Amino acid sequence: MSNFKKLYNEKIADSLMKEFNYSSKMEVPKLEKIVINMGIGEGSKDSKFIEAAAKDLEIIAGQKPVITKARKSIAGFKLREGQSVGVKVTLRGENMYVFMEKLIKVALPRVRDFRGVSKTAFDGKGNYTLGLKEHLIFPEIDYDAVLKVRGMDIVFVTTANTNKEAETLLRAFGMPFRN
Repeated sequence: MSNFKKLYNEKIADSLMKEFNYSSKMEVPKLEKIVINMGIGEGSKDSKFIEAAAKDLEIIAGQKPVITKARKSIAGFKLREGQSVGVKVTLRGENMYVFMEKLIKVALPRVRDFRGVSKTAFDGKGNYTLGLKEHLIFPEIDYDAVLKVRGMDIVFVTTANTNKEAETLLRAFGMPFRN
């Protein structure tokens, strides 16, 4: 069992229950899944970019990613329907907690001039999106083997009903929000 799952079960759930006066343990918000998405602009022309991004994302997440395809053709972006545009992975259960711990304790402190993550990236329904400019902040990525430095979006999907509940949950895990 990962440290973060243990932390949630032993401390966070009880403190949230007290803070928001829930009547049942089932009302307490919890992390449902983490979706990591990496868009690849030039990947649509060359498959080696997609393979490299998929390999990097698999190393980061510890799970094989899915290649995402364009749903519509957009002439302005030189995009055809069905063309590969990115890779994504959905983490649940043990993998999710392991990734979150690695993100908060190892990767985010390695960001240059890091002052915390934005509090405004909640969607109103208790989900939080974090954008990273480069995937090199993860220690398992070999800098010399990287084809191109890419950004990624990390979406934390929670069962919380409000932004405040979700923020309290993520803060309890140690998410470094900007003050």
